[in-house]
Amino acid sequence: IASEGTLAVTTEVTLKLLSKPKMTKTAMGIFPTVHAAMEAVYKTMASGVTPVAMEFLDNLTIRAVEQVYHKGLPTEAGAILVTDVDGNLEEDLDFQLTLVEKVFRENGCSEFKIAQNKQEASDLWFARRNASQSLSVYGSKKINEDVTVPRSALPELLEKFYAIAEKYNINIPCFGHTGDGNVHTNVMVDGKDPEQVKIGYAAIKEVFQATIDLGGTLSGEHGIGLAKAPYMSMAFTPEEMALFQSIKRAFDPNNILNPMKMGLE
Repeated sequence: IASEGTLAVTTEVTLKLLSKPKMTKTAMGIFPTVHAAMEAVYKTMASGVTPVAMEFLDNLTIRAVEQVYHKGLPTEAGAILVTDVDGNLEEDLDFQLTLVEKVFRENGCSEFKIAQNKQEASDLWFARRNASQSLSVYGSKKINEDVTVPRSALPELLEKFYAIAEKYNINIPCFGHTGDGNVHTNVMVDGKDPEQVKIGYAAIKEVFQATIDLGGTLSGEHGIGLAKAPYMSMAFTPEEMALFQSIKRAFDPNNILNPMKMGLE
């Protein structure tokens, strides 16, 4: 099925099947600032609740989705969080959402909505599912990355990203899997303007550095591919890179696993 990896080939996978929970409930919280929303994310996870999903959209993303789809989203909000909880007992789901709402409101949530049926749940998830394609309102070229930091570092990370956007006078809308500390960062530029593209890549390098400075990783979801390979030296020392290469050569001396990549040709 193809792979970005350079070390191994999977020949067999053993899976453990888990019974599907009988019930799922969806809720959305509206926050005045993205900082408040990020605070709510890690404090929710620290409270003992483990949502199935905890996704966020920042103000730029909210406005983009609303501009394209006209869904009545709160365009004045700093951020929204959409979360799912599941279980086999109604009481368990209600308990989880009560605790989630408590933490959200303690961190500035102005409105907390629980979907009452599948259609309402789908409506709450619509903005997140359609976030990526909506961002074209900010530019024809999107340089997007899946950087990840410890959840407690999310508020500071987003502040750094918006400072980078202000420095370069560009838009950097963000959304993602904040329950995992994973942020989809989207540097938006005019793809037909070489100078804008150059600025975009300068900004993405600073995005990576900000992530690393906060104890994060260059990729929390999609891995290191050809496009991200040049930035690995920002996260790893020459000695660490040499170690990676020596392990590769030990297990693949003929370089047959994804050859001509990562400087291993």
